[in-house]
Amino acid sequence: MSKQYGFYFDKVRCVGCFNCVTACKSVNNLPPGMQWISLTESWEGNYPDVSRNFMVTPCLHCENPPCITVCLPGAIYKRAEDGIVVVDQGKCNGCRECLTACPYAVPKFDSDGLMQKCDFCLSAETAPACAVSCPAEALEYGPMDELIRIARQKHKQAKLIGGEANPAMFVVI
Repeated sequence: MSKQYGFYFDKVRCVGCFNCVTACKSVNNLPPGMQWISLTESWEGNYPDVSRNFMVTPCLHCENPPCITVCLPGAIYKRAEDGIVVVDQGKCNGCRECLTACPYAVPKFDSDGLMQKCDFCLSAETAPACAVSCPAEALEYGPMDELIRIARQKHKQAKLIGGEANPAMFVVI
């Protein structure tokens, strides 16, 4: 495999606008009720010191995807050239073993019971719409080595500015 592609998420920058979810649904022509990326909200602390945080979860295109190993019909595979995990719906039998195996509950199922998920916008023939549409630049995409470099750089900057940085602020997903 030449390069592993993935996403980088900066939870400090995310404002919870749902542009990532909306762009993904629009570009991929997803029906109502279907979404390939989730945005979850959490609250931390006690009043008056409360903070609101968000986390986006597209398919993480894992290095060793557990969904592939449990897919008996071989509908899920990892592209050698970029590490993107894709689904051949023509081979999917709807068994849902991939959902059981995925620790992030990424696989979704259409009205025919066939699995679908984030494919890095390959089917839309565009850059990942979720990242491109983020007005806060909280979600980025690219080769993992570059994303790790960005995360380290932002972590160092945060430490210089505030004296302490929480590594959980910068997540390469």
